[in-house]
Amino acid sequence: MPDAISGYYYTVMGGVFVGSLCSIGVFLLSAKGYDKWDRILGCAGSVFANGVALFPTNPKHGTPAQEFIGTYVHPACATALFLILAFFCLFLFTKTGPANRPTRQKRERNIVYRVSGSTILACMALIGLHAIAGIWTFPHWLFWYESIAIFAFGFAWLIKGEFLLKDK
Repeated sequence: MPDAISGYYYTVMGGVFVGSLCSIGVFLLSAKGYDKWDRILGCAGSVFANGVALFPTNPKHGTPAQEFIGTYVHPACATALFLILAFFCLFLFTKTGPANRPTRQKRERNIVYRVSGSTILACMALIGLHAIAGIWTFPHWLFWYESIAIFAFGFAWLIKGEFLLKDK
């Protein structure tokens, strides 16, 4: 098991990893939003999702260029992508039209969005704390924090599509 989700790039699942991120990029690019911020952040998220896919993390034995990309470019794209996903949850998914009063289901959905966005930010903070201070060391810690953050956004996305908690 790789130490991080991005480690799958160097396994037989590398094509699935890259294809999944590129697909996420297409979804973010093509998702219709309510205003310019939805479009701007969707486009930026698409760029960063593709950046995570196309600028891989460090290989075990890489060239100086691969190490630069894996040390600086890949983490910058991943961080920006997670920040955008958290922003979607906390600020864009929670919007209600100016002429509309939020329904009970919309208020419930907003709770899910806020918990999901906060979970993503908490996972990012824990990753940062671990990287800086080396605390909370356990096997595959980065993999688990990334997985929790991705699951949180995926759950919020399903709620946003009203798969659950639909308006009546």
